[in-house]
Amino acid sequence: MKFIILHKSSFLKGCSKEIAPLFLGLITVLIASCSATKFVPDDSYLLEKVQIRSEQKKFPVSDLAPYIHQQANSRWFSLFKIPLGTYALAGKDTTKWMNRTLRRIGEEPVVFDSVQARLSCQDLTTAMQNMGYMHAAVDLKTKRHGKKLTAIYLLRPGEPYYIHHVAYDVQDDSIAALLQLDKPENQQLRAGSQFTVARLNEERQRITTLLVNSGYYRFHKDYIQFSADSARNSQDVNITLHLLKYRANSSSPETLHPRYNISGVRFMSGDEDEQLHLRQKVLEYNTAIEPGKYYSAADLQKTYHNFGKLQAIRYTNITFREHPDTTLLDCDIQLSTNKPSTISFQPEGTNTAGDLGAAATLTYTNKNLFHGSEMLSIALRGAFEAITGLEGYKDQNYQEYSVETKLTFPRFVAPFLSRSFRRRSQATTELAVSWNLQNRPEFHRRVFSTAWRYRWAEPHHHISYRLDFLDLNYVYMPWISETFKHDYLESASSRNAILRYNYEDLFIMKIGFGLTYSDGENSVRANVETAGNLLDAVSRASGFKINDNGQRTLFNIAYAQYAKFDFDYTHLFQFDSHNALALHGGFGIAYPYGNSKVLPFEKRYFSGGANSVRGWSVRGLGPGKFRGSDGRIDFINQTGDMKLDLNAEYRTFLFWKFNGAAFIDAGNIWTLRNYAEQPGGQFKLKDFYKQIAVAYGLGLRLNFDYFILRLDMGMKAINPAYRTQQEHYAIFHPKFSRDFSFHFAVGLPF
Repeated sequence: MKFIILHKSSFLKGCSKEIAPLFLGLITVLIASCSATKFVPDDSYLLEKVQIRSEQKKFPVSDLAPYIHQQANSRWFSLFKIPLGTYALAGKDTTKWMNRTLRRIGEEPVVFDSVQARLSCQDLTTAMQNMGYMHAAVDLKTKRHGKKLTAIYLLRPGEPYYIHHVAYDVQDDSIAALLQLDKPENQQLRAGSQFTVARLNEERQRITTLLVNSGYYRFHKDYIQFSADSARNSQDVNITLHLLKYRANSSSPETLHPRYNISGVRFMSGDEDEQLHLRQKVLEYNTAIEPGKYYSAADLQKTYHNFGKLQAIRYTNITFREHPDTTLLDCDIQLSTNKPSTISFQPEGTNTAGDLGAAATLTYTNKNLFHGSEMLSIALRGAFEAITGLEGYKDQNYQEYSVETKLTFPRFVAPFLSRSFRRRSQATTELAVSWNLQNRPEFHRRVFSTAWRYRWAEPHHHISYRLDFLDLNYVYMPWISETFKHDYLESASSRNAILRYNYEDLFIMKIGFGLTYSDGENSVRANVETAGNLLDAVSRASGFKINDNGQRTLFNIAYAQYAKFDFDYTHLFQFDSHNALALHGGFGIAYPYGNSKVLPFEKRYFSGGANSVRGWSVRGLGPGKFRGSDGRIDFINQTGDMKLDLNAEYRTFLFWKFNGAAFIDAGNIWTLRNYAEQPGGQFKLKDFYKQIAVAYGLGLRLNFDYFILRLDMGMKAINPAYRTQQEHYAIFHPKFSRDFSFHFAVGLPF
């Protein structure tokens, strides 16, 4: 390993005193990794690197990496052997605490094992044969550099084999009639396709699944076997699928496979001496297993899933009993229920721009309100914050009280839907009502909300849906201080149209639809919502009053009218178990029209923060090249009608439960209209690319599996809101106090 050691003064020039020791520490660990061979016994070698190569350029080499039994020491970001270097810092005297600690948090050197290498060659050969390369072979080459060794596995696949002809030997006439494998549309193995064991197993599993879902309760895949015959000096293979007759055990005679019907379904409590507190109709609705139908493994799994999503159910156990000398099955469904009611208390501390406060939430939950696993939750919240630094206001404190009630049904609650559709859909229906009271020194605000929402999913397609059928919000401003009015709302010199609109009484009636797709590698989210269109049609037909601002009103309150669309896409490249690259793109646009010239504040976009361009604080970036003044009211101006986010994040495992990340973020927000309060913020096609901000940084994540704590440290690279060229291209002129942002969050950014 080669290093270029710079003079300390030049290397640390521009670095802060806080991060300089970190760089020096990393360099020390990297150098130490080079001396890890002191732990390697004589006549042995440190496994420096493992490579897989192929004689064929287009052969999928990366697919065979899991068959290598012995990998080299792990690398952070696929480059640096920090865990090995940490271990190498330890001395050989294990009686010392420091040596034991360094070994425990580090990673022991991997010593090349010829036995493991030979097993890897065997498994690689078998894997290629299963891919249809019947004459495949593997050569192992090693390169030694002192006490270090690089293992190179050279794959020689040869020519692949192809299916020439497929024949079927189904020894059960009833199954043969059901499968109808003599018809091409029912055949998955096709002549001309490459011969692979995976393709044979897929056909085996397909037929098995079809049969166990068609009444063949005792059928399993071992009843399906294949024979293959290849001609000499030919790459063609003739395949025969054999479906054998049924045998109860090895000493029993062969018979036709029994086909079972469901005789009856019985529900039982999973706890002794406890009655099931669920209505019979609810039990039947969630049971896909029905008397008179053929046994189906798919119905069994769907029944497990249906009961598993009911909040009232703790666990489910389903068993089948055979009627003697018949093909009838009785189904017993054993259910154990949760406690119906719970009360929880959650205190929290708050810190808003240095203003300290406290909050507490008391929540009552009933998981079986109407004995149909309907969940009722009532949350009471109170918050207090001591606000400092405000002048001209009588009260210096912030108070908030709220109550939120949700009633969730574990099914579609809607007319005109067929019973079969409702049973197929894994849906919930939610009715929510909330009231929020906020008293600030500047103003008092009251918000009343109610909504009727649907959620449903198609797990086999990895898709979930959300429909906000009706969402109403009423914002009422009973009091605004004279100081606040003078400084921001009414003064001719500081009047702000965007701010003023968001401190007026407002009525929002919206509908929305969202879709989410996720398959592990790709994630797509799309949302669309509109507000005010129905009210606008009614108001025009009914002649609603028009206020002094030219807005139509409902009960003398103006209603918002806008359309909004959001789209997010994330793709994950998983290089190995320790390293991955996540690419993310997000776009959003919202347009106020008709009764609105400005979007409601809650619907406007902001940029910066833990899930956006991480070189800026929350609401610290944009719109466009607009430069905020760091004032208390600037959070209103640093919002927009359109947003673009582009992110690349390399994720790596560090040690224990710690993961690391290196990221590059880009993006900004813009307004669609030209607002005087946001100069330079309007989107213009010829200029917007010049206003894209760029940031870079490092992150540390503590992964507890069920949740992730995240620390991200971002630095500005290109700042579209600049006064000097040095500030514009901050990547070439970094200044820690000006360009650094620190973020703490829960969960991954995308």
